[in-house]
Amino acid sequence: MAQASDAARTVIMTVDDDPGVSRAVARDLRRRYGESYRIVRAESGESALEALRELKLRGDLVAVILADYRMPQMNGIEFLEQALDVYPGARRVLLTAYADTNAAIDAINVVDLDHYLLKPWDPPEEKLYPVLDDLLESWRCSDFRPVPSTKVVGHRWSARSSDVREFLARNQVPYRWYSADEPEGQRLLKAAGQDGQRLPLVITPDGTPLIEPEAPELAAQVGLATTPAADFYDLVVIGGGPAGLGAAVYGASEGLRTVLVERSATGGQAGQSSRIENYLGFPDGVSGAQLTDRARRQAGKFGAEILTAREVSGLEANGAARTVRFSDGSAVAAHSVILATGVSYRQLEAPGCNDLTGCGVFYGSALTEASSCQGHDVYIVGGANSAGQAAMYLAKGAKSVTLLVRGQDLSASMSYYLIQQINEAPNISVRARTVVESAHGTDHLEQLTLRDVDTGQTELVDAQWMFVFIGAAPLTDWLDGTVLRDEHGFILAGPDLTADGRPPAEWELDRPPYHLETNIPGVFVAGDARAESAKRVASAVGEGAMAVMLVHRYLEQS
Repeated sequence: MAQASDAARTVIMTVDDDPGVSRAVARDLRRRYGESYRIVRAESGESALEALRELKLRGDLVAVILADYRMPQMNGIEFLEQALDVYPGARRVLLTAYADTNAAIDAINVVDLDHYLLKPWDPPEEKLYPVLDDLLESWRCSDFRPVPSTKVVGHRWSARSSDVREFLARNQVPYRWYSADEPEGQRLLKAAGQDGQRLPLVITPDGTPLIEPEAPELAAQVGLATTPAADFYDLVVIGGGPAGLGAAVYGASEGLRTVLVERSATGGQAGQSSRIENYLGFPDGVSGAQLTDRARRQAGKFGAEILTAREVSGLEANGAARTVRFSDGSAVAAHSVILATGVSYRQLEAPGCNDLTGCGVFYGSALTEASSCQGHDVYIVGGANSAGQAAMYLAKGAKSVTLLVRGQDLSASMSYYLIQQINEAPNISVRARTVVESAHGTDHLEQLTLRDVDTGQTELVDAQWMFVFIGAAPLTDWLDGTVLRDEHGFILAGPDLTADGRPPAEWELDRPPYHLETNIPGVFVAGDARAESAKRVASAVGEGAMAVMLVHRYLEQS
């Protein structure tokens, strides 16, 4: 007998309301197929359907279903008809008495029956096994393979569905996307007992259904760490962008008990970049996702803990300890802290944009949406490197990509190599001195009103996709009253704290603050959140490493 692939999770189901017959069928099946398949038996159509739905949610496969014709409440044909909605690829067999052969023949047209067997089937070696061997071989040659990943059911034009997909993608969690309007999406909704009114539906690999999950719940259910393993560390790194990941790698590799806390997904803005081509050591370029994945695995290899979907709400200096408080009321403490919170894209204030965010209007590259842009006209707002990288990536499949730039040209904020690539791309155009006046659409973006900054003239254009990169604001509001910041919210450190030659008023140590040290001793800053930082991946990684060196110096003198 040919062996089944993925045998441990592949099921042969038998349904018969007569307990004696049910046990006999299961016995014969286990004797022949028990080593290669899991035999599941049920004694009613309803209980069998419930079992099928549970198997569907877990991602298990069902190869063959054998159902008795004469069952009360729900006969075999009625059961197989409903089973077809859950597992359309399973081979269907009706068990019937000789008197019911006409019903079995009719079932071939009703439920696309694959075979019917007359009871009794003794000896099974002649009347049962040859039939099932053929059906199993046919099933194995089909394309109904297992999907050992998270499943997401949602609407294409749904902000929450887009957020969930982006969260999973950026955290390197494999998932499959199903539209709620498509047959498989409908089957998954039905299996979870949902009518599609509350989306997205997320089904974890173990079959747990999550309805409109928030990030912390989703993170915990898909295997991401969300709770610190200890109460006290040598180093807490807040933020998982290049600076934070760099700090985690160097901190853990040098023996510091290190935990990194990230509110969304590691990688920061760099993690959303489709291609970084000016990072040292990658002459052919590297995607933000690849760089993030390597850095995350590297940090984990050295023993750093990485917590995802944890919102930090406060920082306190309690004697020699530095306490980091989370929005859920819990806390973790350490000898030192590195603030690597990075920045977030500023929101476009044009009317209509807020209502359509996630429904055609996206902040950052939103690479999970790139495949949907195939053959469409795409607009990108912004003129820095992140906008240029997104333009080059999306231009591979989009009909056209239009960069909307407030300035005279791209040279003020974009690297020369990117400008050259954009100029050579046949389907990328740049509209200088142009801004978005308003966005229009009902359930998704349909049109944009563009305005010429110099003349004031407006133009209405058709658009389903707009990606916004219009500068960034630091994620530091939660530090108000604790850590000194400049007028824009960026964190002051080192020489910027001693511009007049004197340390901050509350500074209690004999020495001045170290180069990346804030006004709180033992609390350092690295990356884009620092005032006057370079806003480049390489410099952020370097600052993360430098901050760890300064942490060591601080700990030696404490």
